[in-house]
Amino acid sequence: MAEVKGIITALQTPMYDDGSINEKEMRRQINRQIDAGVNAVFCLGTNGEFYILSREEKIRVMEIYADEVKGRVPVYAGTGCVSTAETIELSQRAKEIGVDILSVITPYFAALNQDELYAHYSELADAVDLPIVMYNIPMRAGNALAPSTVGKLARNHSNIVGIKDSSGNFNNILGYIAATEDVPGFSVLSGNDALILYTLMAGGTGGITAIANILPEIMVSIYQNYLKGDIEAAKKAQASIAPIRDCFKYGNPNSIVKCATNLIGQPVGPCRKPFGMVSDEAKKAIMETIDQYYSQYKA
Repeated sequence: MAEVKGIITALQTPMYDDGSINEKEMRRQINRQIDAGVNAVFCLGTNGEFYILSREEKIRVMEIYADEVKGRVPVYAGTGCVSTAETIELSQRAKEIGVDILSVITPYFAALNQDELYAHYSELADAVDLPIVMYNIPMRAGNALAPSTVGKLARNHSNIVGIKDSSGNFNNILGYIAATEDVPGFSVLSGNDALILYTLMAGGTGGITAIANILPEIMVSIYQNYLKGDIEAAKKAQASIAPIRDCFKYGNPNSIVKCATNLIGQPVGPCRKPFGMVSDEAKKAIMETIDQYYSQYKA
């Protein structure tokens, strides 16, 4: 079973101007991340625009990842859907394709209680023989996994091996770590790029990162410096991404990250409409931020 740890890039889905998937660029971006030293690549996450892709497109994206990666690093795929049945079906298809680890967002839009969330993940774990990393992002999904629920799921299902927290609340990450400390091998990952180092220092195992689409080497260096015990270098690397994260104030973070990736010369194309409208003012500020990064931090 692949270890859930390190820097895992939540890759964007490259698209042409008409919104169709750019397979050639997708393969190039996968290799760009692997060449930068990431520990795994992740398709069909929030930055991968899973929410606007059809089932057939999701299957094709997973096929491209499995084919291009060829076992060099683990492949994560987002297979969470609103219904339990659809989540199970897509997750089973992911296994057939060759995905290594599932990332499963909570069901979204309609409110769920903790018993319903527990039942959803339990049924999935019983139906699919792959490692499952749960995905907590309450501000987007509208539902949040409580630490006690995560601990119960981890203890009762050996293939529920981790959780990614994108709540932005470090206390929630600490709650997950405390609730699963008695479960050998269970991983807590930060879904917030700003909290990756501090998650590691608290007992977590890494992060699933959007900023790696723009600055993969610096994200890798956070983890590598942590492993070497050079905490000051890791802190410097962690702090260096603050200026680009500050650009999220200009719009949807997915749109800002994709815009920035294009501006550094990586042609991942637009977000699929209606998303992705970034003002000229925002583009100018993003480019100035990128220039500042290269002059002040890259060295």
